[in-house]
Amino acid sequence: MILRIGNASGFYGDRFDAVEEMLTGGELDVLTGDYLAELTMLILGRDLLKDPGAGYAKTFLRQMEQGLGLAHERGVKIVTNAGGLNPAGLADALRALADRLGVPARIAHVEGDRLPPEDGVLAANAYLGGAGIAACLAAGADVVVTGRVTDAALVTGPAQWFFGWDPTEPADHDRLAGAVVAGHVLECGAQATGGNYAFFRDHDVRRPGFPLAEIHPDGTSVITKHAGTGGLVDVGTVTAQLLYETAGARYAGPDVTARLDTVRLTQDGPDRVRISGVRGEAPPPTLKAGRCRLGGFRNEVVLVLTGLDIEAKARLVQDQLEDAFGRAKSRPAEVRWELVRTDRPDAATEETASALLRLVVRDPGPEAVGRALSGAVIELALASYPGFHVTAPPGKGAPYGVFEAASVAAADVPHTAVLPDGTRVPVPVPPHTRELAPVDPPPLPEPLPPGPTRRVPLGRVAGARSGDKGGDANIGVWVRTDREWRWLAHTLTVERLRALLPETAGLPVVRHDLPGLRAVNFVVTGLLGEGVASQARFDPQAKALGEWLRARELDVPEELL
Repeated sequence: MILRIGNASGFYGDRFDAVEEMLTGGELDVLTGDYLAELTMLILGRDLLKDPGAGYAKTFLRQMEQGLGLAHERGVKIVTNAGGLNPAGLADALRALADRLGVPARIAHVEGDRLPPEDGVLAANAYLGGAGIAACLAAGADVVVTGRVTDAALVTGPAQWFFGWDPTEPADHDRLAGAVVAGHVLECGAQATGGNYAFFRDHDVRRPGFPLAEIHPDGTSVITKHAGTGGLVDVGTVTAQLLYETAGARYAGPDVTARLDTVRLTQDGPDRVRISGVRGEAPPPTLKAGRCRLGGFRNEVVLVLTGLDIEAKARLVQDQLEDAFGRAKSRPAEVRWELVRTDRPDAATEETASALLRLVVRDPGPEAVGRALSGAVIELALASYPGFHVTAPPGKGAPYGVFEAASVAAADVPHTAVLPDGTRVPVPVPPHTRELAPVDPPPLPEPLPPGPTRRVPLGRVAGARSGDKGGDANIGVWVRTDREWRWLAHTLTVERLRALLPETAGLPVVRHDLPGLRAVNFVVTGLLGEGVASQARFDPQAKALGEWLRARELDVPEELL
């Protein structure tokens, strides 16, 4: 007895035709879609302010124009968090669509994740588990839409329903933990099938297919994809996704805490990776929660500096604009400059002879970042450095958001399954919980014996994947052989990371070791300021932080090259 769960969306805006591809490409029991990221909740919150009937992912509703009938024909259940801030509204819209299409689909939804409103907060939500989804499916739902649930809940919910696993029973913790790990691999779509993959040059990943998991009654699973689709599934792609946006060995969720240090990956054939050995523990008594609020207003302008005297030109225009801010009625509360040296000496084209000077301003109100900036910049058009121009005229400024991580007692969150017939079923809180605690560091392997080395980029040996959690960033680094692991484990220390990535030097950095994956995972606190919605960095979600690390050079044993 195998449950086949596929994924057709890793974010709001993912490939539109993936739903049809997954429903028609091969055998499937459940199709999931993840549409919610921290930034998405802010966007949906602003939508809801304008229209009380909005607040959900409208793309999903358009995908169901064809997908609803295809799923019904093939007997595939659909489970998605596209309900966002208004799962009941999306469920109603789906019922109207089903009636119009003549598809007898039974629609259910899960609610209770929205937290009481607070001043200045556009969206506040707790991350629910999969038990509400399971209750809806057990009542005969064909489609289940949720608000904020954990990404893995889209898989643990169907698995609980199909296999009868009970998150309140400790005997099922290992099985549920296996489903959590499978769900974490599936949640970002094509990132498990070759997308955003460090070793992309070794494979054809031009149009990767979407992943699916074959889940077994004991909680083990096989990650694969439909035959004939692009990309690849191997131990490397699955390892990369397992390290994405995680921290230590304990991966806590509302259903169970999965121990990532127990995961074992084995190649099970072409485009098949088996996940086994996952141990589970009781979930914590609290749920992760997130608040999205307006942080103020921001504006930016990118000035182009061409040819000679780049740094002197940058100093001139900075002095001029700083003087203009000083004479203005209200100086922006935050003014940040960044000179990006994209120029080359004796360049063959004007573009490659140019550097970029980026100015970002922020303020609690719109005035200081609007006309005050645009007027000051435009007035310098004929009165600044030679060759003055900008990539685009500065606008009037725009609001930006802030994401705040929090936690709430699970018992205080009214997790509710709303069945296809409208019956409301409260979802019980797991009676067995366990406070999270750090895992003792595993013993390091024996170091490689001394030998000749060569100075090369880290990426010649190691893969990496990085991401964001609020204002923090994580960088997972892995290698592919035991001998490479013996070197990496002793070489890539916190101190070495800080030296390779100077932007992390003054920030708290914690390294977590996952020897079963031949990986280390670094969490850098505060690197991203107030989170992606605040757009505090050039790379606000730390997507390329790992690739920067891989490009940095260090001494690598020649035997590994």
